Amino acid sequence: MSPPSLVALTPEPDTRTLAVPTPRSVVIHGHFYQPPREHPWVDEVEAELSAAPAHDWNERIEQECYRAVAAARVPGAGGRIGRIVNGYESISFNFGPTLLEWLEHAAPGTYQALLDADRASAVRLGHGNAVAMPYHHAILPLSSHREKVTEVRWGIADFRRRFGREPEGMWLPETAVDEETLDVLARAGIRFTILAPHQVETPAPLGLPGLVATSQGYSIAVFVYDGPISHDVAFGPLVRDATAWSERLLGTPPGKPAPALVSVASDGETYGHHHAFGEMALAHTIDRLRITPGVTVDNFAAFLARHPAAYPVRLVAPSSWSCPHGVERWRSDCGCKMAPEKPSHQRWRAPLRDALAWVTAECHAVFDREAPLLLRDPGAALENYGSVIGAGAEAVRRYGAQAARDGVGSEGLVRAVELLEMERGALRSLTSCAWFFDDIGGIEPLQVLRYAAWAIELTGADATRIEQGLIDRLALAESNLRTLGSGREIYLQRARPHLPPPVRIAAGLAAARVLAPEAATSVAWQLTGPDDSAVLTNRRTGRAHRVSLAMHREDLDLRVTATAPPLSGGVVLTFEDLPERQRTAIARVLRGEAFGRLLEPAERLALGQGEELRPILRRALVRRVEGLAQDHGEESRHAVVELLRLLEWLGQAVPFEAQTQFYRVWQAGSREDQAMAELARRMGFDTGR
Repeated sequence: MSPPSLVALTPEPDTRTLAVPTPRSVVIHGHFYQPPREHPWVDEVEAELSAAPAHDWNERIEQECYRAVAAARVPGAGGRIGRIVNGYESISFNFGPTLLEWLEHAAPGTYQALLDADRASAVRLGHGNAVAMPYHHAILPLSSHREKVTEVRWGIADFRRRFGREPEGMWLPETAVDEETLDVLARAGIRFTILAPHQVETPAPLGLPGLVATSQGYSIAVFVYDGPISHDVAFGPLVRDATAWSERLLGTPPGKPAPALVSVASDGETYGHHHAFGEMALAHTIDRLRITPGVTVDNFAAFLARHPAAYPVRLVAPSSWSCPHGVERWRSDCGCKMAPEKPSHQRWRAPLRDALAWVTAECHAVFDREAPLLLRDPGAALENYGSVIGAGAEAVRRYGAQAARDGVGSEGLVRAVELLEMERGALRSLTSCAWFFDDIGGIEPLQVLRYAAWAIELTGADATRIEQGLIDRLALAESNLRTLGSGREIYLQRARPHLPPPVRIAAGLAAARVLAPEAATSVAWQLTGPDDSAVLTNRRTGRAHRVSLAMHREDLDLRVTATAPPLSGGVVLTFEDLPERQRTAIARVLRGEAFGRLLEPAERLALGQGEELRPILRRALVRRVEGLAQDHGEESRHAVVELLRLLEWLGQAVPFEAQTQFYRVWQAGSREDQAMAELARRMGFDTGR
């Protein structure tokens, strides 16, 4: 791969014209982001086992980092807490819009702390700390011009709705940049962005903002962060030593003039997630800076207002902060990976990029063909959709009604919103995280393939053709793990729904409204009517599905029979087929009932007194297995099966001691007893059948 080109955008500057201020400003920027994790059909985050003991990575990192920064402990005397501060009030920060959407509902206290911090910093500095971001974490130099514009406009609209003001700056995902990207930002009214030192040929002196002029006649300020200090914050040791960190920020390299601005940038997750108690080091560092004469704890917008960009710089394009090969990490086997010591290839990146870019282009074509018939101004409707994406289903429905042509009717209105949602799904499928890690079999590639499947479903009549095109292209994306095969197998076996989503969702909601009413609601769907003639309606689009449901249960066994188009006959869904939220709530009810049947009073007492559930169930299972020696009738065997099922729900394999005791009982009895042989198979034994 050839090195990235240097794009000369302006002539060499005359440094004699620069007015250099003498006080020191310090800006610490945090880029806070997580990939969108919502399952596209239910719009909820499902459990991610790798995030245990948390439910998912959003929840875990919110606890370890986002919440911690919002309530950072400043050390006091004797190792005690001196103060608790909202760290966001003192740092420049950006949050991905998809992460903000999750925080608003899942962690409202943390979300409010961000809004409060922006307002407080605006009072202190005249400009808020919050910086905008494109709506999705896409590598913009690899996006089409249309996609760049949409992502930037959506990001601005979402920022405006949340923070109540226009954004002055915009953080680029992975700081990935080219001239067209900066032109799109400048046209949208963005005044500055933030880049790594190697992304410009010669940074402006003294930490001052550089000026990039685009060939289309626009210009934008570029802040270049201090690379060495930022590295030592992100990867240590500075994030563990507030004294050393503040000294580095206040120091002046030998033989060089004192900078007017020292800025650092890192992933926000550095503070508390990547480095435990990093938020405390951050808070302590800021405290030390505040008491230093002549030092302002600043933000980029306030500094730019006092010192407009006057130093033209040459852009290195395309480039990013985390790939020395430009932007190849997101489209080729460039050698960048998380575990360089492990032998693995990333040849899958190119065909995955090709496959999803092709699907996205096909979705754009469907929009361009159908939208003019349904929307008054399709371009404006798409561009402004960012103002309501994260505002909830009702806001989306109202937006669709306002943007639709007069007289399109209810079906036309539904289809108009579906087209906008199709574009959202297509853009979500380009989220950069899918290419960042080392194999196509990870949770990030799986997630974008789910988004692609969802977008394809919304294309309507073109869905079969587009899906086949995706599958053919994914066949070239080979995993490093032979058991996974290629992207084709990952898509067909894990990303594409095995059951029609409306059927699965309706079954879950119907079962929940009988057994666990608190879980009989959905962010994305509404179920109305009796089970035998129910209507499931998508809250965003208004698309309705008619489905007939019948629930059957016996102790822990639960089955829902569903009949709905396009199914030619009924389909039987087991407990495991239900969406996670309904499945979890129903499991609690079924489990509670089972405790009354299967546990002795002393065991229930131990559970009520806080003893862990797993050992209680293991002891109960051994007790029931021992009882088979005197009574291995149907009721006794069923009790053993139920206990095995409960342990399975908890992720527990058949316990060693239960298998040992069962083998003794089984050997002492009749090996020809077919009912016991069936139970032996459930216990993990080879019965020769």
